[in-house]
Amino acid sequence: MNGNDCSPQGWYQAACDQSGFVCDTQQLAAIGQLEVLWWQLVEFKQRRNQFLGRSLLRPEVPKGLYVWGGVGRGKTFLMDGFYECLPYRRKRRIHFHNFMLEVHHEMRRLAHAPDPLLAVAGVIEQSTRLLCLDEFHVDDIADAMILGRLLEALFARGVVVLTTSNYAPDDLYRNGLQRQRFLPAIALLKRELKVLHLDGDSDYRLLQMARDPLFHFPDDAASEARMQALFRRLTAGVRDGADAILMGGRKIPAKRLAREVAWFDFAELCGGPHDAADYLEIAHRYPTVFVSSIPHLTAERAAEARRFTWLIDVLYDNHVKLVASFRVSPQQLYGDDGREKKEEARRIASRLAEMQTLHYLELPHHSRGVKLG
Repeated sequence: MNGNDCSPQGWYQAACDQSGFVCDTQQLAAIGQLEVLWWQLVEFKQRRNQFLGRSLLRPEVPKGLYVWGGVGRGKTFLMDGFYECLPYRRKRRIHFHNFMLEVHHEMRRLAHAPDPLLAVAGVIEQSTRLLCLDEFHVDDIADAMILGRLLEALFARGVVVLTTSNYAPDDLYRNGLQRQRFLPAIALLKRELKVLHLDGDSDYRLLQMARDPLFHFPDDAASEARMQALFRRLTAGVRDGADAILMGGRKIPAKRLAREVAWFDFAELCGGPHDAADYLEIAHRYPTVFVSSIPHLTAERAAEARRFTWLIDVLYDNHVKLVASFRVSPQQLYGDDGREKKEEARRIASRLAEMQTLHYLELPHHSRGVKLG
């Protein structure tokens, strides 16, 4: 397997060549480290295939990375690019909070095993060589108590971990209960992973969204082109590949999907049998949501208007960034119904106006409470 344009450096250079993308010296330094790990993993796979079944010698498993830094520095963006470029089948990328929910779920499922935690590590090893954990952050006593043993078991089984965090390892679980019992886990992270600080003050995710209008009117080809350009800048062209998301056993078709950005047509998102719980799950999964072709919400569209109200309330409460195109101006979105509807329309209009402000864009996304499917 030879290097190609989809190594991390090639991928990042392609992103830098895109109009409006801001290259960053700190990100370039991080890409250099990711490039080293990428080649180590590629060569490890080659050597393992050569030695498998022919020798008792086994190639050394590469050490992973712990990438930490402030909000909006591009940690998740860089990890996603690395993940997409790595030519592995046995790889997984998951938000750390959701990963721990799965671990607890699996421990209950494997409660009959002599050591359920080691059994979980064995299950992970079977399907995963590279484990990418986004937003490593320990604030739960139950997680803190099992993390050390779980990570030790994963490292011993040859699982390579790449994780991002807003915190340096020494600052994890800083004021948590019985923190002294978590200190060995911190020491393990520092010993088994290379710690990389993505420094700097710029919030590039915020800059990308603050530079252009988020709401577009009228809903025409020009608006569509502007939304496409912003979607490309936010994702650097790394797309999910899926054309729908699964919600409660139902599929919601999507125009485009990426790790942290989802783009829907209004008719698919608010025209079908969806409720606030569906929108809550979308809000937890995606920090940024695009919605196209929002119509004039007249009395004839009462059901769609009600669902749109739920959608905006949920996105607003979870600090999700909204990019949208409208067939009428947002100020004229609702028709002339009764007083109660007018109050609701004013409230939604107020929230839509606030969601375009720099203050709102600076709010951290809420991603807690995602239920396992």
